[in-house]
Amino acid sequence: MRTKRAAKAVHAVLRHEGRLLASLVPWAARRTRGTGERFGYARGQGAMAAGFAFVCVIETAGLAVLLAAWPAVHLAVLVLDVYTVLFVVGLHAAAVVHPHLLTADALHVRAGVRLDLRIPLDAIASVRRETRYRHERSDGELDVPVGSQTSVTVQLAVPVTHSTLLGRAREVRVVRLHADDATGLVRQLTTGGRLTRARTVPSPSPDRPGSAAPAAARPAEAARRPRSGL
Repeated sequence: MRTKRAAKAVHAVLRHEGRLLASLVPWAARRTRGTGERFGYARGQGAMAAGFAFVCVIETAGLAVLLAAWPAVHLAVLVLDVYTVLFVVGLHAAAVVHPHLLTADALHVRAGVRLDLRIPLDAIASVRRETRYRHERSDGELDVPVGSQTSVTVQLAVPVTHSTLLGRAREVRVVRLHADDATGLVRQLTTGGRLTRARTVPSPSPDRPGSAAPAAARPAEAARRPRSGL
């Protein structure tokens, strides 16, 4: 059983890294994947990814000089360093290529190739613009930050199932995500009839005895009738 689980975990990780590297091609071609209205979220991490990739390149050049006397070691380290640079760039590329999607019936919350959570619009109770920088893990809540920040909070009327990279499933009722145009995303969800969730209208309270007509509908003479001083 443990061997099977370990093999499944290794397969999931390798598949994830393969999809990361595959994102480099559409990223270089300036293409995104998915049908619907797109809301990017990678703008805030672009500078950090570029800086990290630059540091990796400098490290690769430095190690090439230091390990010049050991060709076999140099080759192994060079392959590892090049893969690290591609992995870092792939993380950013996957985030650009896979933006959040808003379709006619669902909101797809994405995080590169790691997450694609489909939330039916009729399952959304409310959505609001809310900036958070601290996120504590809680049951029934899913945080999808970018640079430790989320800017949109989605409250669900019914839970949706979230599956992790390794296949663990749990139900969530609150989803926090980040979007470069958070205000625009909230506006698109809350206007134009996007949220089609049926709302239960409370039944009117019964009239009080002796007051069959509301005060505003009573004759004006009754309203002007002087009260008895007794």
